[in-house]
Order: sequence, then structure tokens, then C-alpha cells
Amino acid sequence: MHLVSPVSNGHASHPAPTAQPHNVFSLEGHLALITGGGSGIGLEIARCMLTAGASVVITGRREEVLKEAVADLGERAAYLVNDVTERASLEELVEQIETTHGPLDILVNNAGINMKKPALEVTDEEFDRIVHTNLNAVFALTRVCAQRMMARQRGVILMISSMAAYYGIDRVAAYAASKAGLEGMVKVLASEFSGAGVRVNAIAPGFIETAMSRTAMNNDPDRRDRAMRRTPMGKFGQPEDIGHAAVFLASDAARYITGASLPVDGGNSIGF
Repeated sequence: MHLVSPVSNGHASHPAPTAQPHNVFSLEGHLALITGGGSGIGLEIARCMLTAGASVVITGRREEVLKEAVADLGERAAYLVNDVTERASLEELVEQIETTHGPLDILVNNAGINMKKPALEVTDEEFDRIVHTNLNAVFALTRVCAQRMMARQRGVILMISSMAAYYGIDRVAAYAASKAGLEGMVKVLASEFSGAGVRVNAIAPGFIETAMSRTAMNNDPDRRDRAMRRTPMGKFGQPEDIGHAAVFLASDAARYITGASLPVDGGNSIGF
């Protein structure tokens, strides 16, 4: 490299510029695993983390969706087909990621399912399926990742919670139970892991506009109108709003935040 010396102008020379301060919002050099990262909120979390400098591995059950997502996200994104409910596969999943891409710094437990049905009509099988996906599988993957993170004395684990864990929403008994369980899990895991340098937090999305939510709300205009009436900002959020919050909580800007649940909801959780 050829360095050009500054031209003398007869005045005293200025001191050389100091190194730029560390950008505490940067995720450069970090590797994130995002479950359910092929579409919706998970995809936007991946996109926002990439913009912040991270590399990402997204997982899900539908390979074509994941392929399209990675083609859109670019060269620092990769995918693995995985069903988080198959808990016996999770150790191998994390081993494959770390062998191929390096140590995981961030886990985003985004994959989840919902069902809208009156509580008295929900079968045991339906209830179990939702709790297994949204809570049991999340704990299993978190345990695998946390074991490695704690050995390295660093890491961030993010749970995706819901307004359903904050107040009663009709016809989502199993989903609400699973998300309330996540909220309790965050507090316990934060108390156990944080001393070893692993922070655990949750993001609780409000009413976020995705293709799935748009269809659901259009099919239930009364529910849509009630949601907006109690949202002080008077509008739906966008998936990137959750992505930006995830970047913040995963970054050094949030280095003293653990065991918290951050509502990203336009004020819905405090609306009347």
C-alpha cells in the first residue's frame, strides 16, 4: 500500500486522528442462529442483524422458503433445515453450525405456532402441540446453546414473547400459556446464566403486520379494530421494528440488560 504524506503548509502539524470509538450497536464478527428465520418476523430479524454486521444461520422446516430467504439476504447468511420440535436433533444442529460457521454468539428463539380457538374446544393434543413447539423446544435448544456460550463466558439469548403473555386475549389459551411460560423462563435463565456472561431477554411484539397477521385480522375485523383502539400509536408495527429491537438487545449497547421483556407494541401493553 502506498501512503501519501500530508503536505506541509508551514503550520504546526496536527496530531494523528485517534481510533474510532467502538460502535456499541454493531454486531460485526458475531454469529446468530435464528429459528423460523425464513419468513415474517424471523426473516426481518435476520436482515437487521446482517445490516448490523452479524453473520446469520436461519432454520425452519421448509427448504424452499429458506433457500429464497438466503438468496435475498446475501453472502453472510446460511440456512439449515430443522424442526425445533424434534429435540433429539438439536445437539447435532448446533454442532453442525459451530463446526461449519464458528461459535454462536446469539440465539433468537423465534419459531412458534398459534391457534385461535375457544378454550373449551381445544383438545389435549392441540394444547400439547403448541406448548411443545413454543416452550419445550425453546428450552431444549436454549440449553444446548447456553452450555457452549457459558463455557466461552459470552452470549445472548433472545425469546420472542407476545402481548398474549401480558394480558388476556380470547381464543389463544395454549399460545398464551406458552408465551407466559417463556416470560418466566427468561427470568430464571437470566438469574442462572448472567454471571457467566450470557444475557437472556425477551421481545414481546405487539400487533405486527405480516402476511399471516394481515390475513387473520382481515378475517376478524372486530379483533383488528379492538387491537388498534388500545394501541396509542394507532398503527400496526412492521417486522423490522422487532428486528431493530433484537439488534439492540444482542449488542453491547444492552450489555447491562438481562432478564427483561421489551414490549415493541406501539404502546399496546399500556393502552386502554
